[in-house]
Amino acid sequence: MKRVSLALSAMLAVAPALAAESSDPIKLTLHDWSGQLITTKLMGEVLKEAGYNVEYVQADYIAQFAGLKTGDLHVAMEIWETTGREAMDEAFATGDVVNLGETGLQAIEEWWYPAYMKERCPGLPNWEALKDCAEEFSTPETAPFGRYLGGPVTWGGFDEERVEALGLDFEVVHAGTDAALFAELEAAYQRQDPIILWVYAPHWAPAKYDGEFVEFPPFSPECYSDPSVGVNPDAAYDCGKPRGPIWKVSWAGVADKWPGAAKAIENFKLSNADYGAMVTEVDLDGKSVDDTVAAWMADNKDTWSGWIAK
Repeated sequence: MKRVSLALSAMLAVAPALAAESSDPIKLTLHDWSGQLITTKLMGEVLKEAGYNVEYVQADYIAQFAGLKTGDLHVAMEIWETTGREAMDEAFATGDVVNLGETGLQAIEEWWYPAYMKERCPGLPNWEALKDCAEEFSTPETAPFGRYLGGPVTWGGFDEERVEALGLDFEVVHAGTDAALFAELEAAYQRQDPIILWVYAPHWAPAKYDGEFVEFPPFSPECYSDPSVGVNPDAAYDCGKPRGPIWKVSWAGVADKWPGAAKAIENFKLSNADYGAMVTEVDLDGKSVDDTVAAWMADNKDTWSGWIAK
């Protein structure tokens, strides 16, 4: 890796640079899944090459909006339409948080099951099949209820509300980390044990494993906000999760204090293919986030240098 770092250093020496408008650190938030660490470190390292002082701050996915509103945090590189829209809209309404545009990534986050579970639960991927075969997804701890393995609690997602609204005999159990979530999938898949869990794309898991996303009633904003909308007239969240872009957001003051950085962040675009390949290197190949980012930058100078061009 020393050779990669030296090559990258030589390449960056001729990269275009902006004059940083302030030497104060731009605080980029880090969360608890590999892809977000990659996009954030990638943007941060590009900003450093443009002359900015960058600080990485660990923060909860939803709770970070409090810091973005006050300016204690500055930039969040991944707000998923699938889980972050409600918190994002509330923050935008204050005027203290602004949208810096799409990352270029398109997101799906939903209940997912391995193909072998379809034989045990005929009728899938239609969600109504789960009403008749919840016990097929049970564990000794949840029986006779099925177990839905959700992501870390900090990810949001309203899975408990969905289970109740749709009358599903499932218990929601949250994985502690992103790594734990997919380690459990790997173990279950190898043994063909029962499992249904939170899987998201772009990610390597739905490409590596044969399976399907559950098809819930289509999402609408009203399904989340108005109990009278949807299959259950008495409950909200009786539908699937939204799908769509992954967004970049910032404290509203970023564009005034660091206008060049704000423009560079707006310019950031990454494909699902590049994102998935880098996540695979980290999660499956054991490469560090920092080395993965450095290698991508070494191979894609024309792309990222365009983000910071004057």
